[in-house]
Amino acid sequence: MKLLVIGFLLLLAPFNDSYCQNRQIPQKPAVAEKIIRTSDGVELMVRIKGSGPPCLFLHGGPGSGSHWTEKISDGLLERHFRMIYLDQRGVERSSSPEDGNYSLERMVADFEEVRQELGIDSWITMGHSFGGILQAGYAHRHPEVHRGIVMLNCTLNLKETFAESWLPKACEFLGIANLEPYIDENIPIMKRLNKLVAQMKDQDIFWKMAYCSPDNEKIVNSASCEIPNHNYDQGGAILEFREYWGDFKSITADIEVPVLFFSGKTDWMAGPLNFQGVKFPIMMLWESQVGHVAILENRPDLEKALVTYLEKYKF
Repeated sequence: MKLLVIGFLLLLAPFNDSYCQNRQIPQKPAVAEKIIRTSDGVELMVRIKGSGPPCLFLHGGPGSGSHWTEKISDGLLERHFRMIYLDQRGVERSSSPEDGNYSLERMVADFEEVRQELGIDSWITMGHSFGGILQAGYAHRHPEVHRGIVMLNCTLNLKETFAESWLPKACEFLGIANLEPYIDENIPIMKRLNKLVAQMKDQDIFWKMAYCSPDNEKIVNSASCEIPNHNYDQGGAILEFREYWGDFKSITADIEVPVLFFSGKTDWMAGPLNFQGVKFPIMMLWESQVGHVAILENRPDLEKALVTYLEKYKF
């Protein structure tokens, strides 16, 4: 059994390969697809659809892949952007680096090589959850290619997210009064987090961290089942790179492009106050009555936010 990781760290329910193998997958209409080989030999899957300003989608997880967002969007994102859905290295339909390089510097190089291969001068990036860290790192290194940034339920500080939202809410759902075993910094964060995940899954309440119902969790998991031979390598490797555990809010003041920061009021994964301490000079903060996956659970408000952002900054 594998864990499907859609949002910040272990967001979704256990993912059973046999379940996916037994599903009847409907045929999908063709869209523009391209395999882009990076300078270090990784083959990246890119799917392009829609019209409007070019927009690179940076999925979260780490390791979730882009298909479930493309599927559940059901045309919403494509109405407003020319979406470039990228499966990052070591994820879903893309291959893995032989040297295990998932450093932020290498991830950013991938994004730039995709942009150059597609002949795009500048674009918007749209990130979800952990994708916000990738966006911030990319924009800080290459401001000249960014027209704008859309952050959907993003975290910019993993340690803060865990300590201020993830841990206390998980303990609340589990009825744990003694938080000492979970706030002890002598115990690695991932060990503490995985212990909570296991307990919530045992009680079948993990969906409460991200969704308004267990059925919606199943919808997202089902969408990801449509990809055969899903590559899971990134999810187990990327957080071993210590740089991802830094405070990316500290660099936001230097990113001078229009930012839509979409935050869910019941998003316990990224945190309902994830925008505190963010200092983008040009930022539209949009607080929505939703959890971690607005594209499924509050599509009207998400679309309103996107349209308002595009119109205000005249893309």
